Amino acid sequence: MAGPATSYIPAMRLHLIDGTFELFRAHFSKRPGHRTPGGLEAKAVVGLASSLSALLHDPAEAVTHAAIAFDNPIRSFRNDLFPGYKTEEGVPPELLAQFDAAEEAARALGLVVWPMREFEADDALASAAARFRDRVEQVRILSPDKDLGQCLSGSRVVQVDRIRDRVIDEAALRARRGIAPESVPDFLALVGDDADGIPGLAGFGEKTAAALLAGHLHLEGIPREATRWPASVRGASALAATLSSDWDDALLYRRLATLVSTVPLAGSLDDLRWPGIPRDQFDDWCGRMGADRLLAAVRRRTAG
Repeated sequence: MAGPATSYIPAMRLHLIDGTFELFRAHFSKRPGHRTPGGLEAKAVVGLASSLSALLHDPAEAVTHAAIAFDNPIRSFRNDLFPGYKTEEGVPPELLAQFDAAEEAARALGLVVWPMREFEADDALASAAARFRDRVEQVRILSPDKDLGQCLSGSRVVQVDRIRDRVIDEAALRARRGIAPESVPDFLALVGDDADGIPGLAGFGEKTAAALLAGHLHLEGIPREATRWPASVRGASALAATLSSDWDDALLYRRLATLVSTVPLAGSLDDLRWPGIPRDQFDDWCGRMGADRLLAAVRRRTAG
């Protein structure tokens, strides 16, 4: 449901957080394990809360408006299109069991939470970026996922890779991949994306895909005749034959890699204003999680 129109707010940034990525990162981190007073595994969710708290209180980020999205469940409409698309298979059961608790943790920190069912978390982030990018100075998507590169727009919409401490804007994408943001789904259709279970086309590497899409933007623009391909592409004849024979697969893979930018997210930009950590709610959550150290750390950050 669309909220009321909101005028442009100068010098304000909107932070959009990939909760699924953050939860996985916390689970596989080197931080020690954690169990609740009731004995439930909670390393991932407590780690998530700790990471989000650090973000929310980072003076360099100066968070004022934010939301977080989760894949809960992991499956989406894309699994109906392609059986090989990513599922919960291979995800540790103790991690899967913490997804609901992760949403609760984010709410306890005062964040707006978008739990995705039919769509994916990345679809929610792409939709929010498209909806609000003309109303703020900058949209910051906190995720290094390659498919989110299609959302980039100049320095107005950027990705923030917290692991490597770098910001990826449109210029950085073009410099690194040699393609425009709108070509990212086509690029992934050719080279594949292991994280999402997209196999790509046999023989197509990143350099070849970039060379073809740099001048043609989309699959449909790539010449069918190998003689018209850039001279830098090796094995052009065989690759052109593969593209022709696997054309329907390439189009399917591109659809899988194309993010939905029209997910009906509830609320307006004003609704995404972060009010600070609601103390009573967060204290209660920490008590139930047995997260005494996190509670003490947050209290130190917010003292005074």
